[in-house]
Amino acid sequence: MAKGNFVAYYRVSTAKQGESGLGLEAQQKAVRDYLDGGRWTIVAEFTEIESGSRSDRPELAKAFAACRARKATLVISKLDRLSRDAHFLLGLQKAGVRFVAVDMPEANEMVVGIMAVIAEGERRMISARTKAALQAAKARGKVLGGFRGYVPTREDGLASAAVLKATAQAFAADLAPIIAELRAQGVTSLNAIAKALTEQGVPTARGSSTWTAAGVSRVLKLIE
Repeated sequence: MAKGNFVAYYRVSTAKQGESGLGLEAQQKAVRDYLDGGRWTIVAEFTEIESGSRSDRPELAKAFAACRARKATLVISKLDRLSRDAHFLLGLQKAGVRFVAVDMPEANEMVVGIMAVIAEGERRMISARTKAALQAAKARGKVLGGFRGYVPTREDGLASAAVLKATAQAFAADLAPIIAELRAQGVTSLNAIAKALTEQGVPTARGSSTWTAAGVSRVLKLIE
């Protein structure tokens, strides 16, 4: 039984199909039939008029951003609505969003499984290289053991700060379309935007369900 927030993504191959609804209505019905019976909400819908052989899809990028901003799951009617290329489907993991395909719900777990296998393989290789390096050091007469902690350097601090900044900027970029839409509707003050984001259930960067004017101000500084 489906529950939670979902962002629906539809794709049609030609402008004619997009205008006529050919294929689109079937995709919409498939998504709603799949979700039917649960406590769910489609918080946003995006329709791409694009060729399946291309991966530069602006509407899909917007759908990813909406999923991250609203902590929602991307739902599609068929896997080929995303891409016919396996490497592009694996790109979903990089996008940082959960997804489910109506025609193959287990595909979500399948992708996670593939990535887990790869990660496990890399972990084993790193472990093997580490052991080999320690054995080589021991053979050279190096004494192993003693203090095994690590004292962070200034470079480590700068790198950490850079990661935090990049994370904040990515979060602000995901929120930008939502805030732009609110402004277009006449919601412009910090307090009004904070109230609207709270009412729409958009979580803050720290996962809180309540926005403040100060929080909105910080996001706007990153956007603008």
